[in-house]
Amino acid sequence: MTHLLFLDFDGVLHPASARQDELFCRVDLLEEALAGAEYGLVISSSWRHHYSLHELVDLLPAAMHPNVLGVTGEPFMGRWPRYREILAFVERLGEPCTWRALDDSWIEFPAKCPELVACDSNLGMQRPQVATIRRWLRS
Repeated sequence: MTHLLFLDFDGVLHPASARQDELFCRVDLLEEALAGAEYGLVISSSWRHHYSLHELVDLLPAAMHPNVLGVTGEPFMGRWPRYREILAFVERLGEPCTWRALDDSWIEFPAKCPELVACDSNLGMQRPQVATIRRWLRS
């Protein structure tokens, strides 16, 4: 069974209100969470609508590059759009997997969604999210 992490950028890898020079200031915490684990990384960030996959991968640490499987597809409209985009990706993958979404937009997921590892938009990723992801990857 594959572990897939669906990754948002804004509000996760940096605070949502980050200045240009603060972008990706939390990526070291993501590196720490994923270190030594087997996982697939899928970019679910809205950045996927503005940048190519190659450009998005280049924004991440080199150690993560081989694990990037792609981006979620076309955006969904209506209730829980990010969640529905992720489910569509998992269905297209067609193989058993367990997944988590590292995201700050809880409104895009059903209430109490067990797969959501929520971040505070004002802070981005913090130690509790690192611990949650590490526990999940060891399961």
